Amino acid sequence: MTESRRRKTPLVADKRYPSKGRKPKTTKRTTKPAGKKAAARKTTTRKTTRKKTRKKSGGNGGGIFRRLFRWIWRLIWRITWRVGAVVGILLALAIGVVYTTLPDVDALLDGRARGSVTLLDRDGKVFAWRGDQFGGVITADTVSPHLKNAVVATEDKRFYRHFGVSPRGVASAVRINLSEGRGPLSGHGGSTITQQTAKLLCLGVPYVPSEWDSEAAYESDCRQGSLWRKAKEAVYAMAMEVKYSKDEILTIYLNRAFLGAGARGFEAASQRYFGISAAEVNPSQAAMLAGLLVAPTRYAPTNNLQRSQDRARLVIGLMEAQGYLTASQASKARGNPAQLSEAAAARAGGYFADWVITELPSFFGSDTTDDVVIRTTLDQRLQKSAEEALKYIFQEKVREGSKAQAAIVVMSADGAVRAMVGGRKTRVSGAFNRATQALRQTGSSFKPFVYATALELGYSPLDTVMDEPYCINIPGSGQWCPKNYTNKYYGRVTLADALKNSLNIPAVKVAEVAGLDNVRTVASEFGIESDLAEGPALALGASESTLIEMTGAYAGILNGGSAVEPYGLTELKLLGDEAPLMVTTTGIGERVINDKAAKQLTWMMERVVSEGTGGRAQLPGWQVAGKTGTTQAARDAWFIGFTADYVAGVWMGYDDNTPLSGVTGGGLPAEIWKETMLRVTEGMTPTPLPMLAPDPPQRTAQPQRQRRRQGGFENAINNLLNNIFGN
Repeated sequence: MTESRRRKTPLVADKRYPSKGRKPKTTKRTTKPAGKKAAARKTTTRKTTRKKTRKKSGGNGGGIFRRLFRWIWRLIWRITWRVGAVVGILLALAIGVVYTTLPDVDALLDGRARGSVTLLDRDGKVFAWRGDQFGGVITADTVSPHLKNAVVATEDKRFYRHFGVSPRGVASAVRINLSEGRGPLSGHGGSTITQQTAKLLCLGVPYVPSEWDSEAAYESDCRQGSLWRKAKEAVYAMAMEVKYSKDEILTIYLNRAFLGAGARGFEAASQRYFGISAAEVNPSQAAMLAGLLVAPTRYAPTNNLQRSQDRARLVIGLMEAQGYLTASQASKARGNPAQLSEAAAARAGGYFADWVITELPSFFGSDTTDDVVIRTTLDQRLQKSAEEALKYIFQEKVREGSKAQAAIVVMSADGAVRAMVGGRKTRVSGAFNRATQALRQTGSSFKPFVYATALELGYSPLDTVMDEPYCINIPGSGQWCPKNYTNKYYGRVTLADALKNSLNIPAVKVAEVAGLDNVRTVASEFGIESDLAEGPALALGASESTLIEMTGAYAGILNGGSAVEPYGLTELKLLGDEAPLMVTTTGIGERVINDKAAKQLTWMMERVVSEGTGGRAQLPGWQVAGKTGTTQAARDAWFIGFTADYVAGVWMGYDDNTPLSGVTGGGLPAEIWKETMLRVTEGMTPTPLPMLAPDPPQRTAQPQRQRRRQGGFENAINNLLNNIFGN
C-alpha cells in the first residue's frame, strides 16, 4: 500500500507524450495560446511574402510605382466621368434646343428653291424637263418596298437600330479612308441616313437668295465636311431622332435627295428615268435609283446607262446579302437591268426645249418658283427624223474628223416648230443652239424675197432681165461689180430662170427696179428681224440672219404670203391647275404679199429644185420648192425648202467662219434636207404645192430710179410701169 502511493519515476516515453488527462510539465518559458500562434504564423507569412515580392520587384520602388499608377488611374476616372457628365448635359441641352426648332415633317418634304418646267410634245407626252423637278410627296409607307430596302441597304444598314449617329459606321469609314491613303474625314464619311437628311436640310438654315451669290454656293456650304460641321450635324441628327420617327426621317430623305437630271426626290427621279411612280418600281429599278445617291450626276442613267446599270448590280448584291432579296430575286434583277423610258432614252428636243424656255418670261421659265407644265408644238417623230438625217450625212458624206457644224429646223406653214437640231451633238441641254443663236450671212437663200417684192409689184416670173456685166457706183465705197457664181453671163433670162440658176446680176437688177427699201421691208415683214444691209449687196444675202428666222420667212411664202412668228408653246399652266395661263394657236400674222404673188413665187422655187441648183433636194413623188444659198468663200451653206405640209431649213458651216471645202447650198445642205424630209414624209400621201404658173411675159426689167414702198404696192406698180416702160 505504501508502494502504491509511492510516486513512480516517469518513463522516457511519458516525458515525450504526456498521458491522457495529465497536464504536461511546464517550464519557465510561457506558452502562447493557439490563436496567437496562428496569428503569428500569418504575420510571419506576410513578412516573408513582402520580402519575396520586394526581391522580385527590386525593392520598395515597385510598390511606389504601382501606387502612383493607381492614383493616376483614379484621377483620370474621376475627371473623365465628371467631364463626360458635363458633356452629356451640354449635348442634351444642344439637342433640346435644336429639337424646339424642328418643324412638322410636312414642311420639310419639298425644299426646292426653284420650281420645275415639264415639257409635253404635241401629243401630250413628256419629252423634257427643266429646273428642279419634284414629282410629288411620297412616304416610307407608300413608296415601293424594294426602293425603301435598296436605300437602307445602300446607305445605312443599321438605320433602324442607331440613335442618329453610328460610331461603328464612323470608325469603319475612318479605317477605310486611312487604308486608301486619305485623311480620316476625307472620302467615306460614315454618315447615317439621319445625318444625310440633316445635311439635305442644311441643318435648318433656309436658302435666302439675297444672302448668297447663288444657290450652288449655298448648297456647297451645306455640304462642307469640317470637324465642327460634322459635330453640329450629329447634334441635329440626334434631335431629329427625338422629334421624328424613323419612317418620318426616311420620308424626308426620300423626298429631298438629289438624283441627277434635275430630279429632286425619288418620285421625280422615277418619273424622269422610268416614266412610272416610285411606288411601282421593281428591284432592278429600285437598285438603280438607290445607286444614284453616291454620285447623282456621274451615275445618272441619262448620262451613261451602262455605268448606272453596273452600279445597280452592286446595290442588288447588298440587298441580297442583307436579306431584302432572295437569291432568285437577285438573279432575276441582275438578268433584267433597268431601262430608261422612251422619253428619257431619246432625250428628244434638247435644243427645242432650251429655245422654248428662253422664249418664256423668266418667272415661268428659268427662274420659276412654281411647277410649270408646257404643251409644245414638238413632233417627236419629226425630231427623230432630223437627228437621224444629220447623223447619216455626217457619217456617210463628210470626211472623218471634220469640225463642220449643221442645224435643222422643221415647221408647219403657220410657224409651229416641229423639230429643231442646233448642232451635231443632238442629246444636249444648255448648248449653243445654231438654229436660233447663230447669226450667219444668208447668201442666195435671201433672193426669194427680192423676187417676192417684184411679184408683189406686178412683175411676172416670165418677165426678162439682162444677165450681163454690171457695175454700180456706191457712195463712199466706189464701184461695185457683182458677178455670177460661175463667172459667166447668160444674156436675157426670165426672172424664173434667174432664180432657178441663182444668178447674181439679175437679182441685183431686180432689187434695184423693185426698190431696195421695198425689198428690205418685205424681208423684215416676213420675219427676218436682223439688221439688213443698206446697199445693193442686200439682194445677194449680205445680211445676217438665224436659221429659224429664215425658215419662218419661207413658211410665209408657203402659207400664201402672210408673216409668220415661229412658236413652240401652245399652252402653259401651273401644275394642278385646269385653266392655262398662256395659249398660242397660230404664228400667222399680217399679210406681206398677195396670194397670187406667193403662189407664183412658189412656182419659181419649185423649178429651183426640179430643174435648177436645188436638184439634190428632190423627193420622189413630191413637189418641192426651195432655194440654195452659199456665201462668199463658202463660209455658210444653206438650203431651205418646203412641201405642201412642212417647211425645213438647213444651215451648214464652221463656228469660227472657216470656209467650207467644196460645199455649196445645193450640195450637203440639200442632201441633209432631203434625208430629213424623206423620213418626215414617210407614210404620208403626197400633196401638191399651192403654186400658180405665170401668164405669158409682158415686159423687161431694168434698174431705174428706186421707188419706196409708200402708199401701197398698187401705186408703186403704176409708177414703175409708167417710168420704166412708158406703157
